[in-house]
Amino acid sequence: MSDLIFYLVPVLLILIPGVLHVRAKQKDSEVHHAVLKEAQDSGLTEPPSLHPVVDLSICMGSGACARACPEKALGVIKGKGVLINPSHCIGHGACAPACPVGAIKLVFGTAKRGMDIPQVNPEFETNVPGIFIAGELGGMGLIRNAIRQGTQAIRTIVTRPRNQADYDVLIVGAGPAGIAASLAAKEAGLKYITVEQEDSLGGTTYHYPRNKLVMTAPMNLPLIGEIKVREISKEELMEIWTGVLDKATPNIRFSERMEQITPEAERFSVRTNKATYSTASILLAMGRRGTPRKLGARGEEHPKVVYRLIESEQYRGKHILVVGGGDSALEAALDISNEPGTTVTLSYRGKAFDRVKPKNRTRLAEAIADGRIEQILESTVEEIHPESVTLKLGETTIERRNEGIIVCAGGELPTPMLKKIGIQVDTRHGE
Repeated sequence: MSDLIFYLVPVLLILIPGVLHVRAKQKDSEVHHAVLKEAQDSGLTEPPSLHPVVDLSICMGSGACARACPEKALGVIKGKGVLINPSHCIGHGACAPACPVGAIKLVFGTAKRGMDIPQVNPEFETNVPGIFIAGELGGMGLIRNAIRQGTQAIRTIVTRPRNQADYDVLIVGAGPAGIAASLAAKEAGLKYITVEQEDSLGGTTYHYPRNKLVMTAPMNLPLIGEIKVREISKEELMEIWTGVLDKATPNIRFSERMEQITPEAERFSVRTNKATYSTASILLAMGRRGTPRKLGARGEEHPKVVYRLIESEQYRGKHILVVGGGDSALEAALDISNEPGTTVTLSYRGKAFDRVKPKNRTRLAEAIADGRIEQILESTVEEIHPESVTLKLGETTIERRNEGIIVCAGGELPTPMLKKIGIQVDTRHGE
């Protein structure tokens, strides 16, 4: 018996860790499969930007790609890497170099949904001489890449002719690429101006949910130097941008929307909602979200109408209408409904909220049952009044008392504008 135990113990010491490892892998696979199924049930299967495609014939299922992804967009199911949460992928690309066997390729678009990508050269200049594109509009949503591109574009613009224009460069957008470009332009002594349609810095990151992880590597900003951060929240990043604005005072004009670009003799005329500028070069550093899609209803110009929810507290004790059928609309309505004394109406033109997360659908059902949210499907906003709003419901109209409207209807991509001024745009389908 003692001899048997002598030989059995080493075998068990080898087998038990192996069995535990296999069971852990199986459990991870089940969890990742559940995440994938939830994304599929919600219709959230299309990645918004650059994303990984896994060659299953090469993948060995090490899980290194999943561990390298801070957004938890990748997982391992039945021993193979899978993009389990496509809508969460922001294109940072950390998964590709993490793969030990080179099974991951980064691509734009999918076979089902193409992605429009403007053509730029290595200096980020388009086929229209003098017009540059950096950051999210060019398909690269990662913050550190946007900063690098914005900085590099200005370094090229410094070498271009000035042509006696009012400005050497006009920068459109104050997201990461626009901020870096503005600082680089100031550092280089260029005559520049930056216009931003929003009333705040940060671009797309400004619209991220609270506490969302937005940075995974240090960044280097002109005039500022290296900012040694790795994983920080949206709020912490917004504090950094505010500090940059206070310290470097770049020439950024907020709430000014670029509306038209007209090529002229050796320069460009740029018309905004506030002025017209003459510039030798243009850097388009706005996001792919574009201009918020509007309702087209009478009275929409009323100041109580906004196109994003910043803080739900400002609507406390008021009668609020939220318009939209996606997760952003549901989450806005749910957040506001938690404020004391607030009445929330959720209007959507469709018959059901088909393409939303199951958790949001469940939370909405609970809020409706509790009387915190009134849901009105197959409805559209017909007219907005100072103290009320009229909704069209079939052949009839209904009126609700109203003190604020949040429109969550997405944005209009700037692709038509790019094509109108002659910029070559390619549609990628998984390339």
